[in-house]
Amino acid sequence: MSRPISRLTSRPARLAGFAAPLALVLAACSEPVALDPARDTPPPTAGMLRQAGLIEAPRTPWAALEPFYDQFQYDVPRAPAGPPLPGADRALTSIAFGSCNTPEREIPILNVIADAGHDLFIYGGDNVYGDARAYDATLPELRSAYHQLAARPEFQRLRAAMPMLEVWDDHDYGMNDLGRDFAFKGFAERLFLDFWRAGEGDVRRTREGIYDAHVFGPEGQRVQVILLDTRWFRSDLTVTDDRGAVGRERYLPSEDPEQDMLGAAQWAWLEEQLREPAELRLLVSSIQVHADGHGWEAWRTLPRERDRLYRLIRETRANGVVIVSGDRHASGLYVRADLTDYPLYEITSSSLNMSFRDENNEPGPHRIGDMFAPENYGVIAIDWEADALNLEIRDNTGTVVREQGVVLSRIGALRAE
Repeated sequence: MSRPISRLTSRPARLAGFAAPLALVLAACSEPVALDPARDTPPPTAGMLRQAGLIEAPRTPWAALEPFYDQFQYDVPRAPAGPPLPGADRALTSIAFGSCNTPEREIPILNVIADAGHDLFIYGGDNVYGDARAYDATLPELRSAYHQLAARPEFQRLRAAMPMLEVWDDHDYGMNDLGRDFAFKGFAERLFLDFWRAGEGDVRRTREGIYDAHVFGPEGQRVQVILLDTRWFRSDLTVTDDRGAVGRERYLPSEDPEQDMLGAAQWAWLEEQLREPAELRLLVSSIQVHADGHGWEAWRTLPRERDRLYRLIRETRANGVVIVSGDRHASGLYVRADLTDYPLYEITSSSLNMSFRDENNEPGPHRIGDMFAPENYGVIAIDWEADALNLEIRDNTGTVVREQGVVLSRIGALRAE
């Protein structure tokens, strides 16, 4: 379907040409200027403007571009409809997840996942590769990638087989490694929510960022899934001084207190979510949290923010947290026993069809065993009666190639009565 348009949309390509320079100008002028109380009159508040029948000027490039997108006519890419999310009456026992798939080639592993009968599938980011290489405000590359994914038979089959949750990473956000300064992120968010069929009343349509949370299952067997947005609010990273060197490949950790990962609103929301009652919590981050052995994107590049995340888990006394991540084009299992009063595990799965090598031997001080680099997906298998959790990496035939058993009660998850 196409969005309704005004008479101004007869020249969308021409308007798009103006949108990119406009975004750059607005970005350059977005820093606030301090007022001199002795001579400057404070600017009117939003309430004062409304009373006067005026509209507050946009404060960001993406807000300034909203009127353009509202009248831009395009074929809205949408995923096929899928089963509804599980309710509170059924305990989940098998949750699959994966990241990094391009619809430009076959994705046979999706058929394997569809046949396995999982209760839920989580797309963990880089769900398409639609980088804005032309820096066109209408994001033609991203729109095309979504259309291609929707048309893939193996994606259609997986979509029909089980309910899904989704979060983005850089390549379905708009550009490799980009964060909060991406001028067209408002349209990228609109495309994301439309493609994944978020309802008109979905809270994500009323706020910045696509972070989300759900709780499934009855009391005693509740699984909370927290989906973090590590793109919309993230500040620039510190570029390496030795590109390609092991552990310093692209970025270096920075102690700059001004750098941010989640933004104030998402941090406050996350604290609320961690205080919600649940037995098991899957904290989904598109980028790795525990990994310290490489210099690619990860929470290690913002150590103050990572410490804040760990501290928040401790201070909220959030039980049963397991971190789920992707991004790396290789999979691995990790654990930190020095952060909370229970071992904090992380399972990374990547990629679904974007494997670049047969092995990945990068250093991994918190990793359990070796990484697995060929195509793979992850599974969180839960046996509530046996007080058991199994974290699994499965290859493109569905065979378990890496796994870690966890006693649910050992990580604070309560057994069902």
